[in-house]
Amino acid sequence: MSKAIRIHAHGGPEVLTYEDADPGQPASGQILVKHTAIGLNFIDVYYRSGLYPLPSGFPLIPGGEAAGVVLEVGAEIDWLKPGDRVAYAVTTGAYAERRVIAADRVVKVPDGIGDDQAAAMMLKGMTAEYLLRRTFKVKAGDTILFHAAAGGVGLILGQWAKHLGATVIGTASSTDKIELAKAHGFDHVINYREQDFVAGVAAITGGKKCDVVYDSVGNDTFPASLDCLRPLGTFVSFGQSSGPIPPFSISLLAQKGSLFATRPTLFVYNAKREDLEASAAALFDVVLSSAVKIRINQRYALSDAGKAHSDLEGRRTTGTTILIP
Repeated sequence: MSKAIRIHAHGGPEVLTYEDADPGQPASGQILVKHTAIGLNFIDVYYRSGLYPLPSGFPLIPGGEAAGVVLEVGAEIDWLKPGDRVAYAVTTGAYAERRVIAADRVVKVPDGIGDDQAAAMMLKGMTAEYLLRRTFKVKAGDTILFHAAAGGVGLILGQWAKHLGATVIGTASSTDKIELAKAHGFDHVINYREQDFVAGVAAITGGKKCDVVYDSVGNDTFPASLDCLRPLGTFVSFGQSSGPIPPFSISLLAQKGSLFATRPTLFVYNAKREDLEASAAALFDVVLSSAVKIRINQRYALSDAGKAHSDLEGRRTTGTTILIP
């Protein structure tokens, strides 16, 4: 019997239970995948805790990112076959040894990229792709601020932004994380525990501030993130690891310099198959060219998903973490 992590009620890491879970057989348009590696992301915590509403109710198999091998192919699929290596980024269902998934949500993994790498980068890497290339089109000469620079998205985005010719500023909470971020494309990293990051950005930029701020922290960094933007700058809120941003008057954006603000999600940006394929292709290209390197910083057994969640929430992890079925 295949095993999976399920939650039957919202709560802390202790609600993640390792149990039997029959994935079933693929219907038309679906495939059965045997996972070889599974990504860990903060959005998994949001679903577990109840911060985000569940897509389909309890019990829930969390996890939105994985790589593996196709075992069976349903009807009306002519571009995949058993034995193909695939990877994906969806909302839930990845914390399992095997799963049935819609074929149009997976992409083939090219030669030169390992399963561990693919599982570690699909959600985080395609997030970096849409943030840099679609939400705000970063170009040479731009200055960006990215909070949580030593996190999974940050270590990919820092390298990619530097490859695009931007000046990349980050924030982090410790000397080790600062050094890690600097080794992954960040030109400057501010220790927000020791220095006010708004003052730090002003000093680094000579008062000119940034073209865009990418903020996945939320409550703890708002509204100070707005003070890091030059007039007509763009505030991109794509997560809330410290809690949601409180309601605010839209006139605040006018007061801070006629700013733009957006709350994007990967699953809207890649809802169309052609956008998913283009996003994955761009990610594979920068990794295969070595412009972006994917390093896995932590590995846990799938059965230890609770420990992985506890370490993630306790800020005891850096960069990318994967679960091994």
